[in-house]
Parts: sequence; C-alpha cells; structure tokens
Amino acid sequence: MGTLRIAVFLFIVAAMSSFISIQVYGENASPKLDHFEKLHFSRAHLHKIQVLQRDSVSTQKHAKKIPKAANAGPLVYHVTSYGADPTGKSDSTDAILGAISDALNGPGHGVLYQGIVNLGGARVDLDGGNYLISRPLQFPLPGRGNLVIHGGSLIASDNFPNDGYLIDLSPASNNATSAYNYEFVTMRDLLLDCNYRGGGIQVINSLRTNIDNCYITHFNTTGISVQGGHETYIRYSYLGQHITGGGDPLERNFTGTAIVLAGNDNSVSEVVIFSAAVGIMITGQANLITGVHCYNKATGFGGTGIYLKTPGLAQTRIVNSYLDYTGIVAEDPVQLTISNSFFLGDAYVVLKSVKGVVNGVNIVDNMFSGSNSGVEIVQLDQSNGGFNEVDQVVIDKNNVNGMKLKSTVGRSSIEGNSSSWTADFNSVFVFPNLIKQVQYSFITNDGSFPVHALRNVSGNKVVIQSQVPAAASVYITADQSI
Repeated sequence: MGTLRIAVFLFIVAAMSSFISIQVYGENASPKLDHFEKLHFSRAHLHKIQVLQRDSVSTQKHAKKIPKAANAGPLVYHVTSYGADPTGKSDSTDAILGAISDALNGPGHGVLYQGIVNLGGARVDLDGGNYLISRPLQFPLPGRGNLVIHGGSLIASDNFPNDGYLIDLSPASNNATSAYNYEFVTMRDLLLDCNYRGGGIQVINSLRTNIDNCYITHFNTTGISVQGGHETYIRYSYLGQHITGGGDPLERNFTGTAIVLAGNDNSVSEVVIFSAAVGIMITGQANLITGVHCYNKATGFGGTGIYLKTPGLAQTRIVNSYLDYTGIVAEDPVQLTISNSFFLGDAYVVLKSVKGVVNGVNIVDNMFSGSNSGVEIVQLDQSNGGFNEVDQVVIDKNNVNGMKLKSTVGRSSIEGNSSSWTADFNSVFVFPNLIKQVQYSFITNDGSFPVHALRNVSGNKVVIQSQVPAAASVYITADQSI
C-alpha cells in the first residue's frame, strides 16, 4: 500500500508540473495557441511522463538481474600505489616487482600461443618517476602475454649485480606450460640507466616482444640481449654505454655491446647506437636491420658497427642504415644482403673466412665516403684460410668518394694496334684469382676482320688475342659472381 500511495503522489505532482509548464509556454511563447492545441499538447506531454515513469519502474524491477562483469578490476598497475619511490632516493625493487607480479597474476582473457595466458593488455605504469633498482626486475612466473611496462626511468643502484639486467624477461620459476616463456610483452617509453652495473633488457625464449622508444645507457655488458625465441622488434630506441654526441675523447675505451640478437626472425629498426665496442652482434638467422645509425666506436679504434657471427647461414638483411666510422663484419656469410646504406669515415665491409664459404651475398647500391687514404670498401679477412667456396656473390653498383672501389664485376676498355690485349682486374676485384665469366667486344678501326679469341683468365687478368695485329678497341666485362 505504501508503494501505491507514493506512485499516486508522484503522478499528481507530475501532472501539476505539466499543467504549469503548459501555462507558461502558452503565455510567453504562443499567444495565438487555441484551446484544442493546448489540450493536445497537454495530453502528449502527460503521455510522455507516464511512459518515462513506467520505464523507470521497469528498470528498478529488473536492476538486480543485470550480472556484473566477471573478474572486474583495473588492468593498470601503478607502481607508486605499491610504494615505489618516484624520486629515486629509496629502493623501489620490491614495489615494482609487486606490481609486475599482480599484473601477471591478473585476470586472464583466453590464451595467445598455446600455454600463454592473455592478460588483456594489462599495464604496469611507472607514473613518470625515477626508480632506484637493486636487483633485476625478473618476471616471477612464465606463460603470460599481452602486457605493457611503460612510462618512467629505472636506475641501477651501486650494488646492482654486474651480470644482471634491469628488466629480465625470463621466469624466476621453472614451471612453464608453453614452448615459450612470454608473448606480446611491450616495454616502451623507458629510460634505463645501468650505472655501469650490468645490462638493460634481457629477453629469453619469448614471442613477439616489443621494445619501443627506449633509451638505454651506462651498460657494461649488453644494452638489449635477445636469447632464443623469435620476433623481438626493437624500434625507435637509443643505446650507448656512455652518453656522447660523437667524437668522444675516450672513444677508444668503449666496451660492451649495444644489442645482441641470439635468435631468429628479429628486427631492429630506427635505432641509434652512439657508444659501445660493438653496435649489434647477430648470432641468429633471418634478422632484419633497417634504419640503424651506428657510431658506437670507430673501426680505427677496434670497434664494429654490426657483427654477423653466423658462419654458414646468415639469412640477414641490412638495409637503409648508416655506418658512421664503424663497419660491418660477416663470418662465412651465406645469404646476406647489405644495400642502400651509407658508410662514412672510411667505414667498410669485411668478409671473414672461417671455413672459406661465401654464398648468396649481395652488397649493392651503397654509398661509401672516406678520407682518400686508399681504404677498400669491401675487404677479405683470410687469416683463418682463404675463401675456397665462392658462389652467387654480387658486389656492384656502389658509389665511392674518397675510398677504393671493390667489386665482383670488372669493366675495361683497351685501344691499340696489337695482336694481344690484356685487362688486369686485380685492383677492383674482391676475390683473388677468380673469374667465372667474361664478355668482350672486338671492334676494328681499319675495317679489317681478324680472327680473335679469349685466351687466358688467370690471376684476375683477361687476355684477348687476334690472329694478326689489328688497330682495334676491345671492351671487356669480367664477373666473379656467376
């Protein structure tokens, strides 16, 4: 009965307010409104109120039947809420590990790769702070994916372990149910200061990891280490052992390696490496390096921009990159492309013999600029033995300024009155005593038509002879690659 009285009271009040509203409208807005129009407006307005009241009562009746979302809760874990100190004065290791642990144990949303729980895009937010870290932020358990760690700075303390990594994407426990530890974990918008006490980020046996917009410095081992797994993408990042803008007076003392790719199918793109003994060390296959600027340590000081330690099978592409006073070394390269890149400051490419194999190598369409000191753009390191297996190697169409051109394709023109014409390609050819194909044109200047032939191709020299002396122009193309 009480509910009925309240409903009747609300109806009367609503009707009266409608009537008052009609009178005001009629007096101020439409003085010509007749009795029928007023009545029609009043009834229509009253009907709307009744419908609204009915819907409201219906909603109240069924409100309790709407189920709440399962596992409802935040997917953003703010490290400051766990007690992390954003000023960097006190140790925040446990607080940040607590946030990571809660994120990894958060609600799942199905699976990604078999055995990898989908965390639904959970985020560990560093809230733009600077945090002191005394031991690696190692993930406590495996089998998780779709997680982001972002937005702040991590600084290694003075007692941080020398062999540790600030962020360690490897499980502390060994109870994996998947072939991979993690999938689709993203680390972005981070500054990692290793304080010369270890490395920045370690990724072990993980799938589809993103390292995006990170600045990693003061490492004494490795800036980013990728071990096993595949498809780790490192983008728009800056790495350097020492913070410098180039030409550092202590450059010859730089140590460490900025990036190690000890796995397959990874990519490094739009990355600057400004100080380290080795810019990128590659020991896995099918990796892509593009848009990378290496000025980590000059070759003259013993540095290497990109080192491919993949003898027998490289399957690597280095394109659109900038090797700045530091070069590329490739051991027994098989299937390697270096193209559309710029080599400055006498930087060059070294093909290093391990078992004497080089196959399927393209070094084409690059620019080389040097100091006019006679440095060759492509060099052989045969200290372990010569290259005895050379096939499908194309080194051509590179342009050179202030360095010595080397190629697998040689072109020469000879004019004279003779019965023998010799073209010496030793100054341009990369490999010693290797000519696989020769093409030549023999054009006489006096209208004669002597018999001529290719007579010798030894010692990287091509000899063309005619049966009788003739005034002729001879054009020769020799190739080491076919």
